[in-house]
Amino acid sequence: MNRVLGATTALITPFKNGKLDEATFAKLIQRQIDNGIDAVCPVGTTGESATLTHDEHKRCIEIAVQVCKNTSTKVLAGSGSNATAEAIDIAKHAQKCGVDAIFSVSPYYNKPSQEGLYQHYKAIASAVPDLPFMLYNVPGRTGVDISADTVIRLFDALPNIYGVKEATGSMERTVELLSRRPNLAVFSGDDAIDFPILAAGGAGITSVTANLVPDLKSKLVHSALEGDFRTSRELNNALYPLNKVMFCESNPIPIKAALYIAGLIDVLEYRLPLLTPSSENMKQIETVMKNYNIVGM
Repeated sequence: MNRVLGATTALITPFKNGKLDEATFAKLIQRQIDNGIDAVCPVGTTGESATLTHDEHKRCIEIAVQVCKNTSTKVLAGSGSNATAEAIDIAKHAQKCGVDAIFSVSPYYNKPSQEGLYQHYKAIASAVPDLPFMLYNVPGRTGVDISADTVIRLFDALPNIYGVKEATGSMERTVELLSRRPNLAVFSGDDAIDFPILAAGGAGITSVTANLVPDLKSKLVHSALEGDFRTSRELNNALYPLNKVMFCESNPIPIKAALYIAGLIDVLEYRLPLLTPSSENMKQIETVMKNYNIVGM
């Protein structure tokens, strides 16, 4: 079973007049391909998946597969939901579309127990046993932490569960997971600490900032994985101000604004309850961006 590893991008979902902007979405994916990203991640939390209809969610996956076909860039598709049955439905659709792997955010709002999380993920992974599967742990957004014990229990029990996107912000968690299961693929889910996680043995990243600078993010990851830690560390440090400002408001508000400022999306549109950034934050994003070369479409 082939695992998706390396530099991956948590894609934004562009809207126009309240609807999914399919043409722009395809162009954004092509830009990722052209700039060395190993895999695109449609309809994760950065893609505002919680406010998409199921049809829109599925359509985003279809577009990603279509654009990445016959390229070296893979599709690591979001199949998360706080309802297990819905997550299974999305996972089966993703498999039918031909994605390379799926990742699934922990159930938000429900606050399940660790046993509930185990049974949730076991049900999804068992429904698509031939599809590589990555857990996605972001307790700051979901209200529940997939404990290290639960991650390891799932990794040991389900052959297609191969890794976890770790967005706890805890380096200790990464060290604990890899000390106990060296073959577990741990991805950085926090842009600011990509290099430390890779240096500790991480297998890749799923980046918000890569929507804007896929060339720099792919170089950061590939340098680390090739053992060139000096280059990777320097890039991580250079990108820190950009990574920081991309979270001056709730994700994906700043990254969408940045893409708009860069001219990579024509319309700055979100789904309620998300709104455009404050004028102060908009200026801050624009100021920081001036220090970086943003490659075009």
